[in-house]
Amino acid sequence: MPTQLDNITSPETSPDYLDEVPNDMEMSLFDHLDELRTRIFLSLGAALVGVVACFIFVKPLVQWLQVPAGTVKFLQLSPGEFFFVSVKVAGYSGILVMSPFILYQIIQFVLPGLTRRERRLLGPVVLGSSVLFFAGLGFAYYALIPAALKFFVSYGADVVEQLWSIDKYFEFVLLLMFSTGLAFQIPIIQVVLGFLGIVSSEQMLKGWRFVILGAMVLGAVLTPSTDPLTQSLLAGAVLGLYFGGIGCVRLLGK
Repeated sequence: MPTQLDNITSPETSPDYLDEVPNDMEMSLFDHLDELRTRIFLSLGAALVGVVACFIFVKPLVQWLQVPAGTVKFLQLSPGEFFFVSVKVAGYSGILVMSPFILYQIIQFVLPGLTRRERRLLGPVVLGSSVLFFAGLGFAYYALIPAALKFFVSYGADVVEQLWSIDKYFEFVLLLMFSTGLAFQIPIIQVVLGFLGIVSSEQMLKGWRFVILGAMVLGAVLTPSTDPLTQSLLAGAVLGLYFGGIGCVRLLGK
């Protein structure tokens, strides 16, 4: 026999509970701008500290990034070329080292406007995005870069002596590593779209023909080299990540 207690609905089981913004506070436009300015200032300060710290230890970083080139000799073709390469390497590395703090500032800025449902997704998305980004860096360093360099060295081995500009080499390596890290964010985008109900896993799977074409185009655009091996490796990784993302969306029941 139903009682009055059966008609009582706790806030946690209410249909609108997950779509509410906890501790919702009214903020004026100037308050938002002041908060944004503070977060930007802290992020830029952290990035500057990271760049300076990495510049102090830039030579070991440069030597580590030269490992995939093997026995190739590097030349400084203009005065100060190695200095500007060091600044570039320190810049990328410093931002990468301080990225957790910068990401924390971004989260703290957007968190007050998120519902409970969106906050539940925030943790896994941030963690998964970070893991996939570093996995992309590792994939580029240990697979893409050695494959591309091996292709270039073997192609001209009987014709030209391998003496490379250090600036062009690091431009190639850094661009390939960071573009690959960004390409590895595909499953995260799929999970977010699926969680929000914008695209279902069935719809993602139906477009597999366009995905294959897009992966080949993405491999050609993101790789700074023109060799087919590097482009094919990146395209294959993108396809694997895409279909893996479909699996994650299905696990969410979307």
